[in-house]
Amino acid sequence: MTQTTSPGLGALIDARFEEQKAFLAELVKVPSDNPPGDCAPHAARAAELLEGLGYEVGRHAVPAERTRAAGMVTATNLIVRHRFGEGPTIALNAHGDVVPPGEGWSRDPYGAEVVDGVMYGRGVAVSKSDFSTYAFALDALKRSGLPLKGTVELHFTYDEEIGGEVGPGWIIEEGLTKPDLVLSAGFSYAVVVAHNGCLHLEVEVEGKSAHAALPFTGVDALEAATGILGALYAYRATLPAQVSKVDGIGSPQITVGLISGGINTNVVPDRITFRLDRRIIPEEIPEAVEAEVRAVIASAAEAFPAAKVHVRRILLARPLVPSEASVRLSDALRRNAEAVIGEPVPAKGVPLYTDARLYAEAGFPVVLYGAGPRTIEEANGHRADENLRLSDLRIATEVVARTLAELLA
Repeated sequence: MTQTTSPGLGALIDARFEEQKAFLAELVKVPSDNPPGDCAPHAARAAELLEGLGYEVGRHAVPAERTRAAGMVTATNLIVRHRFGEGPTIALNAHGDVVPPGEGWSRDPYGAEVVDGVMYGRGVAVSKSDFSTYAFALDALKRSGLPLKGTVELHFTYDEEIGGEVGPGWIIEEGLTKPDLVLSAGFSYAVVVAHNGCLHLEVEVEGKSAHAALPFTGVDALEAATGILGALYAYRATLPAQVSKVDGIGSPQITVGLISGGINTNVVPDRITFRLDRRIIPEEIPEAVEAEVRAVIASAAEAFPAAKVHVRRILLARPLVPSEASVRLSDALRRNAEAVIGEPVPAKGVPLYTDARLYAEAGFPVVLYGAGPRTIEEANGHRADENLRLSDLRIATEVVARTLAELLA
């Protein structure tokens, strides 16, 4: 790509940047909390906005049975496809579902309020911002007149917060896309080439209820669950000894995030259920990690033979690991990001997990890059007062447009 055409893309983006900010604001104003996962209304609004930019939008409603099985109410995946000519297909994926706002907001989580160049709202950084980044990067390319060869697809999906199986997983399974390269939502100051996998297990400890005056006539499920939890926390203490070689990943982690059970204060609890999250670093084998955690649970349960312990897998997400093709995509993004930002932009790993892994598992090279600050903490991602500096939206849009132009030249 020549130096004369790169600045031209920047001017084209600037010409519609006010429209781009308004586009993002409209996306933030429509709730798409997951759970409960009733996301079809947001997809309908996003499709209207995309059509307002002149795109043809494919609306792909996930069958109700599949959606319910994933724990959602409705999900409609959107696919925009623009063909410049014969050449590679590059897909850009962002998710429109968000975690519920929670407490502690100082501004309306659905207000898209802008203060001192910063927009506030749930999903404004993770990752409704990249609906805007990718749509307006492609829009600039369409208006540029550059002699490009290939196809750009926009994949806007709605289940990243619960794993991605009815978003990218479903559109891949249905054969709706076969990209050569994939760019998934991320932040502006680094290209993510690797991330953790994740194991979610549900552990149910079944005992027998009894009157609190005669507890010895029952089987205390909470006592057994406490023993198992103690073993899991002891196991957690061993994990820092293992550190990933990928910068930014760190060590494996395990967290017990949900627990429920019991009947009443004066009744021996007959059932305790809890769910755990075990993060899997790229060097680990997911199946081996699951076997390891299950063994910890089974060993601890042996001390409580009267209780019955059932373990159910909820999720097994594989780590994202770099490939030769994804590194080439990363290098192109880093070159263009450095040119726009004026500082080196690293390739790194992150300790979270995303639905980008589903593209990689299907054989489609993928990296993460989009609009946002240097860290998810800075953006308050998944926390109160989630926010996005609009200057970062502008930066990411030009970086993505330049990179697409380079790859499709």
